[in-house]
Amino acid sequence: MTLTDTPAPVVTGSPAFPFSMFDPVHLGQDENGEHVYVNLAERNMLLGGEPGGGKSNALNLIVAHGALSYDCKLILIDGKQVELGFWRHCADQFIGPNITDAITCGKWLQQLMNDRYDKLLAAGLRKITPESGEAVYLVVIDEYAYYSATIGKKQDREEFAALARDLIARGRAAGVILILATQRPSHQVIDPSMRDLFGYRWAFRCTTDSSSDTVLGQGWAAEGYTAADIEREFMAPKWCAPLCTIGCVHRVSTMDYWRKPQRQDPAVGTRATANS
Repeated sequence: MTLTDTPAPVVTGSPAFPFSMFDPVHLGQDENGEHVYVNLAERNMLLGGEPGGGKSNALNLIVAHGALSYDCKLILIDGKQVELGFWRHCADQFIGPNITDAITCGKWLQQLMNDRYDKLLAAGLRKITPESGEAVYLVVIDEYAYYSATIGKKQDREEFAALARDLIARGRAAGVILILATQRPSHQVIDPSMRDLFGYRWAFRCTTDSSSDTVLGQGWAAEGYTAADIEREFMAPKWCAPLCTIGCVHRVSTMDYWRKPQRQDPAVGTRATANS
């Protein structure tokens, strides 16, 4: 895996790259029909919610803005590969289910961040701006829990989590922005001290109020702001009220039939599979 830090292109607003990472990112509409925008150039974002809640759609909106921005270096880290894989040809780096590559990328970004802070200090500046001529690194991680709690050895997972936390805590002013998504919004995956480092927290439908609070912050559910109350009609058509179902049972003779790898087809006198 090779990563290099190259200056952002000097041509702005070209037809191929009409956006900037310093432009507001359009995310959709609120419940009143008003358009919602966020400024990501100096903010990290946490997205959390149950499977099928809409996180993939939100990530694609953010990644699309980055892919169309002339001053963006796009780094995608996707354990399933297919969530962000559509954008892999637009990305400067695409990492799949490989904890070693993810750690290597995190270390490189950490060094980049430190080098940029050295330059800012020498220049008497506090942060990267549009006039700096530096690219903004948009780092999108989905699913965070895959790298921090599932794959690889324990020490690898802890190292990845520590790198991610450092980039979230210190990366903003250096132009390193993390977008972190998880379908496991629990304190074991996102502890409150890490959650509070995110400038934006986007909660999708959650199973419980506590899961919603893990994303938004403790106490918001008690104030009436909970992703557990998202109305079903705003979800995909597959969502509905719980349904009681009596399962079907195959007879033993039927199961024996399907277990047979082949049978003789008397009509044509050839071998055919059992499910022909």
